[in-house]
Parts: sequence; C-alpha cells; structure tokens
Amino acid sequence: MNATTAAATLRPVWREVLATSYAALGNVVAGIGDGQWQLPTPCSEWNVTQVIQHAAGDQLAYAEALGVGVGPADNPFDPSGTIDGSAAALVSAAIEQTAAAWATVADDTGSVPTPLPHGALATPVAAVMCALDAAVHAWDIAIATGQPSPLTDELAGHLLTAARTAHPAPGSGEEAEIVEPLRQWGAYAAVLDAESGDTRIAELLRYLGRDPRVDQRAVTNP
Repeated sequence: MNATTAAATLRPVWREVLATSYAALGNVVAGIGDGQWQLPTPCSEWNVTQVIQHAAGDQLAYAEALGVGVGPADNPFDPSGTIDGSAAALVSAAIEQTAAAWATVADDTGSVPTPLPHGALATPVAAVMCALDAAVHAWDIAIATGQPSPLTDELAGHLLTAARTAHPAPGSGEEAEIVEPLRQWGAYAAVLDAESGDTRIAELLRYLGRDPRVDQRAVTNP
C-alpha cells in the first residue's frame, strides 16, 4: 500500500489503535504470575522480563522522537533481564509518557519523527507502527504466560496496514514495506507461509515471523 493511501486509511483510527495497544500491553503485564518472569517467549532470545524491558524502551524511544523525555535509559535491544521496581510500573510509566507525547501531535500534522531508521513518517503510519510494537509484544508476553491473546482482527488489520506501507528504505532509497528493512536488521523473523483459514490476527503474526498456532506449552517446552 502506498504511503498516501495508508495514511488516509489510518488517519481516523490511529489514536484509538494506540490506546487499544497500550491497554493490551498494560493488562498483559499486570496479568503475569509469580514465577513467570523468566519464561521463554516467541521472541526466541528473550524471556518475559526482557520482552517487557524492550517494549517499554521502544515506547520511550518514540516519546523522545516526539520531543518528550530523554528516551530509554538502556538499549531496548539488549535487555538485561533485571528490573528495578515492578514491571507494571515500568510499562505504565513508558506508556504514560509516550501517550502524552502523542497527545501533543495535532490531528492535521502531516508527518512526525520516529526512532525507526526510516526517520519521519506520515503521522497515522508512525503512530500505528508505535502501536504495533506495543501490541505484538503484548501478544508475546500473553502467549508465554498462558494469557488470552490481546489481539483482535480489527486491531491486526490496522497494524498490518502500517507495517505494509511502502516507504523508501533507509540507505538504498528503494520502495519497500516499512517492516522489511527492520526485518533485515533482525527486528523481525522471516515471513511464515500463510495457511487456509488464516484470520487477520494470524496474517499479522505470520508477517512478523510469529506462528499464530503457538500456545503456552509450545513456548515453554520447545
């Protein structure tokens, strides 16, 4: 989908998509039980605590790009696995700061800076890419800890629209879907083959290199 069409499609819904994704992440983190913090996740190199650190850090990076806060204290792509204080407080603070940053963006703002290597993106696309980060990591944590999936087909459809928006790739300048340069960098695994009967949720997860059929047993007992 070209950037103009994607922006027009997402413009009426981006604030709602952000709010829904933030609620998903906050609720899933609040639902983690004792003894589940070190469980493996669909992010194969990270446990539950590390995914939480990464997700919170990514949100703070978006806030900083929008001119609010100083960004994450640590590298979101090298999470330590140790949180000072509670995970719920860490995520809540990150969400609150980033939501406040997005609140400063007027509805008619054409584009905004992002922490992505693409730089500035059309505002609705940038916002929904930010939401994608929160929502998909909420799914990772939910699956790892045996909670219900926080994704809906409606939400997944909006996230897919942003992820598949065509944009000049960093470096080459060639048109590519926004996720592809990030995939090459290692932020996402290879696309998984579609299967008959896939929902929009399954389509999104496969596009981001995640198996929608995975359940808590599959994650904890690879």
